[in-house]
Parts: sequence; structure tokens; C-alpha cells
Amino acid sequence: MPQLDFATWPPQLIWLAITFGILYLVISKFALPKIGGTIESRQNRIASDLDEAQRLRDDSEKAIAAYEAALAEAKAKAHGIAQETRDTLKAEIEAERASLDAQLNERLAKAEASIAATKAEALKSVEQVASEAAGAIVSQLIGSKTTAAAVKKAIADAK
Repeated sequence: MPQLDFATWPPQLIWLAITFGILYLVISKFALPKIGGTIESRQNRIASDLDEAQRLRDDSEKAIAAYEAALAEAKAKAHGIAQETRDTLKAEIEAERASLDAQLNERLAKAEASIAATKAEALKSVEQVASEAAGAIVSQLIGSKTTAAAVKKAIADAK
């Protein structure tokens, strides 16, 4: 085999150096600039993508902050509206309760007046019935008829 023959090694080494030199020149002039351009464009694209991602992240953080501020404002506004509604309803209920209290007090006064009138009328009729009953009892006991005026006078004297 000629590769292992020591006599042919120096020319093989010379051709090896020439081949590697030509290969180095071809790669350094044609392939490496293309590879370097590709790497540089990839680095530029990665950098621009990272910048875009950071910009989008900042925008999303701003949007989240705006959302949270709007949400807090909406909650505060809703709380204010609810409190205002509670206060309004409380005032309306209090006014209605006061009106109903006045109506009930008026009805109560009328009922008390009616009861007092009925009681007075009942007492009058009780007094009349009692005087008639007393007259009838006295008439039965003494055997003669008594006048209503005499019975009333006797009841008045007994009081």
C-alpha cells in the first residue's frame, strides 16, 4: 500500500498541505462569509425577537395595570352605588314606617274613642238595666209597684 510506504510520505504531505490550503481558502472566501452572515442574521433576529417580546411584555404589564385600576374603580363605583341605594331605600323605608306608624296611631286613637263611647253607652244601658232590675226586685219584695224615679233616686242615694 502506498500510504504506508515511507518513501511516498513527503509528496503525500505536500499534497495534503496544498489540498488543505486550497480548501481553507475556498471555505474562508465563500462558505464562511455565508455562514457568518447567517449566524449574524440569526443573532439579529433573536435580538429583535427578544426586543419585541420585552415590548409586548411591557405592553401587557401596562394593560394589566390599567385593567386592575379599572377594576378597582368599578368596584369602588359599584360599592358607592350600592351604599347610595341602601341609604335611599333605608330613607324610603323609614318614611313609610313613619307613615304607617301615624296611620296606626290614628286608627288606635279612633278605636280607643270608639271603645270609650261603647263603654259609656254600655254603662248607661247597664245603669238603666240595673235600675229596672232593682225596681222589679223591689216590686216583687214589697209587693207594690215602684216608680222609676223613686228607684233612680234610691240608687243615686246609695252611690
